[in-house]
Amino acid sequence: MSSGSVRCTAARLSRPRNRPGTTASGSAGSRTSTRRSSAEPIDDERERGMSDEHVGVIGVGITGGPMARNMAAAGWRVSGWSRRPEAAQAIDGITAVTSVRELAACDALVSVLPDLPQLEEVLADGLLDAAGADDRPVTLVICSTSSPSGVRDLAERLEPRGIAVVDAPVSGGERKAIDGSLAIMVGGDDDVARVLPVLRACGTPVHLGPLGSGEVAKACNQMIVSATTTALVEAAVLAERSGLDVAALFDLLGGGLAGSEVMRQKAAKLVAHDHSVSGPAKYFVKDLGFTLEQADVVGAELGLARHLGRDDRGRLR
Repeated sequence: MSSGSVRCTAARLSRPRNRPGTTASGSAGSRTSTRRSSAEPIDDERERGMSDEHVGVIGVGITGGPMARNMAAAGWRVSGWSRRPEAAQAIDGITAVTSVRELAACDALVSVLPDLPQLEEVLADGLLDAAGADDRPVTLVICSTSSPSGVRDLAERLEPRGIAVVDAPVSGGERKAIDGSLAIMVGGDDDVARVLPVLRACGTPVHLGPLGSGEVAKACNQMIVSATTTALVEAAVLAERSGLDVAALFDLLGGGLAGSEVMRQKAAKLVAHDHSVSGPAKYFVKDLGFTLEQADVVGAELGLARHLGRDDRGRLR
């Protein structure tokens, strides 16, 4: 991929189409990026222009659907694919495609699938052969929680085809995906600048280091979320069996050091004994596996994470 092609794509991706009532995202820095306030003026005249840049979202489900909608609302031309066609068709502002191969014409591909095996399957279903076939640079953004080494291995295999990879796993759940305030952990090199403007439509992207750094950050996130969720559940059990008003307790603790976004999102369900499923548990188990994998790579013990990653027989899941 030539440096001229990279610069050209970077410039185009930094200029979304503006729609009435929306503002475009700012140009990207190479290390740290923050989301622009809607009240902040646009100083760069380039950002006022129209652009034909095309973003393809692979997996428009609980998280990917709102992300695609927010990208479109920010002015990007967005196409979305889902194994359930009705899921993509229900999203305002995007073009729903029935074949993932139709996304090959996109300049950036954003995967919000559960993990790399699902992405590999989609790539093998014609998308890989079609994307980048005309020597046009394409950037693949991986938003799943995946193995850092797995992401790097995939990037090595895609590089000869002219497809660059950026890892950008997200955190915040469905609520923050809907309101566009996801925490987005970004890893990559020169290719990061091309996709930061797109990611700003979905939340706050922060460039943390080279490829794989986003996945390491997400491993840290999942370790914290799993530990906090476990503590909240056990605290609710202890308080209730001791005769305390659990709702009052969580209201009180939320104003102290125990307060967290996890508590804000989970407390009401715990109080109401609402044990409805918010997502497959197998994905969280998978995520903790990546945490322990990275711990082994760098020689970190992580006693709590290893405990959380064990099943009821004491075996690592």
